[in-house]
Amino acid sequence: MHQNSAMKHNEKTELGDLDLLNVMATSVLVVNSALQVVTLNASAQTLFALSEAKLKGRCLIDLFPQGLALEQAAQRALSEERSFMERGIYLGMHLSEKLFVDCSVTPLWLGEGPPAVVVIEMTNVARHRSIQRDGQMLTQNHAASAFIQGLAHEIKNPLGGIRGAAQLLERELGSKTLAEYTQVIIGEADRLRLLVDRMLEPAGQLDVKEINIHEVLEHVRLIVDSEHGAQISILDDYDPSLPLIKADRDKLIQALLNIVRNAAQAVFPLRGNVTLRTRVQRKFTIASQLHRLVMVIQIIDNGPGIDPELGTSIFYPLVTGRPEGTGLGLPTAQSLIQRQGGLVGFESEVGKTVFSVWLPLGELK
Repeated sequence: MHQNSAMKHNEKTELGDLDLLNVMATSVLVVNSALQVVTLNASAQTLFALSEAKLKGRCLIDLFPQGLALEQAAQRALSEERSFMERGIYLGMHLSEKLFVDCSVTPLWLGEGPPAVVVIEMTNVARHRSIQRDGQMLTQNHAASAFIQGLAHEIKNPLGGIRGAAQLLERELGSKTLAEYTQVIIGEADRLRLLVDRMLEPAGQLDVKEINIHEVLEHVRLIVDSEHGAQISILDDYDPSLPLIKADRDKLIQALLNIVRNAAQAVFPLRGNVTLRTRVQRKFTIASQLHRLVMVIQIIDNGPGIDPELGTSIFYPLVTGRPEGTGLGLPTAQSLIQRQGGLVGFESEVGKTVFSVWLPLGELK
């Protein structure tokens, strides 16, 4: 009893003090004894993709129709007057992704008597796993890219020698029929040289300037439209409030062009759709660094999806799901975006593939 009284004394506060919650990276909901939302922080609004105005005053069970476990946890904190953890709670919402959270549930006293509110601190389990996966992917991609670029340099010189020897041999041959074979050698050497040059493309200094991301996307759309004509539809879903972003325009165009071309090729035989979407996302982690704001560019297609066996290996050089592909477009895009402090990720299922490009806005948190 003495311990419980001490906890009550230590946890007395005023709801006005809860403005401090907005500086927290975790998502926080505060509900009253009727399990109605009293307040929430900015991270919670981002997690649920709903504004404070749409969340305040609503009951937990209305917000999360399949989240009975969350309602029970809040009720238990009120009745038992103690804090505890709940792991892997599923929140059923309108969201396109399945949302699982770990929760810390804490009763709060605003005066004498029973607890007045419950503070629910939530961590997006899927996002944490994604951060770990992204970190591993970035490390592996750096290693793979360094290996491939080193290998490319080693291949480049012998290719020049092979091509030169074939040209000299062709001059000594009297037969046009035999010269056809030297032409094959020269042609294949040129093809491999072009492939090697593409492996080395991400190198070079960045030319960072303020750019309008929608101008860049429209430029990319014009190029892909000219390649496919009316055989695909490229739609836009832009957020007009997005600010200018500091980036290398040419390298950003190349990265986005590689991704949009992949999407167009995926839907090309089906006369499908590709959607270019832009949004702002709050409190997003890239390579273990938490950013207050990031710009997210999504390239969405309704094609057959990516072979699950390929997984994140699609960002490795020379890995491709198409017989005619070189396996260099996505690794190059990832490398170009990483060099500008960003990240490329994807989610795919039959009928919907989403490639997301995250680029930091402003300062690190």
